[in-house]
Amino acid sequence: MSNVEVVRAAFAAYLAQDRAAIDRLLAEDFVFTSPQDDHIDKATFLEICFPTADRLRRQEILDAVAIDDEQVYVRYAYELKTGERHRNVEVQTVRDGRITEAQVYFGGHFPEG
Repeated sequence: MSNVEVVRAAFAAYLAQDRAAIDRLLAEDFVFTSPQDDHIDKATFLEICFPTADRLRRQEILDAVAIDDEQVYVRYAYELKTGERHRNVEVQTVRDGRITEAQVYFGGHFPEG
């Protein structure tokens, strides 16, 4: 798989809540950072962040582009079950077919259209 395909597969695993798939896609030394999470490890990510897909009504990857040999830029839109819509951006680092780092930048509310 290309690095972009690895990242897309991780998004699909999240939406499907496929723990076995995400475990294969994340490196053992995986680090996750967002405005709410400061460099948490794989185990913490899987415990706190991964099980949150049930709050989504839908999610769509708008852009997934390789920045260089390791980093992938992803922009996506999602709608919560509450009806709120948002867009976020992530930069994910992929080495040897596994994601080693995810840096998430939250967007604000985003109207439809």
